[in-house]
Amino acid sequence: MKLRRTREYRRGRIEIIPMIDVMFFLLVTFMLASLSMQSLNSITVNLPQGDAPNLHHAEPVTLTITKDSQIFLDKTPTTLATMAFALKAMLKGRDRGVVVNADSAAPEGTVVRAMLEARRAGVGHFLIAVKRQ
Repeated sequence: MKLRRTREYRRGRIEIIPMIDVMFFLLVTFMLASLSMQSLNSITVNLPQGDAPNLHHAEPVTLTITKDSQIFLDKTPTTLATMAFALKAMLKGRDRGVVVNADSAAPEGTVVRAMLEARRAGVGHFLIAVKRQ
């Protein structure tokens, strides 16, 4: 008497569609994670050329001066008269450094006056943002 198996042996297959879904999920996750690591506290300006080391600070205050002499503190518009008061409030409990993000076409006098007002507000040191060559 010949016995038959009740089930036939089926060879396993590797499905590629779920693997592609997992790869796309990982790609999107890493892209979103890298975008969230960027510091977006400044207004876009045309920076001057220069060679400077990378900044290793934790979320510094950004002082932005545009080519038409507008002044921003972390995307908040301000004037020279009110900048010292706003900057004092922002520097409480933080590092006393400020990143100067001035447009290359900004008037030098406005940049210097803004830095002097920041010095009066208690800024310890300035870091000047430049575009890599």
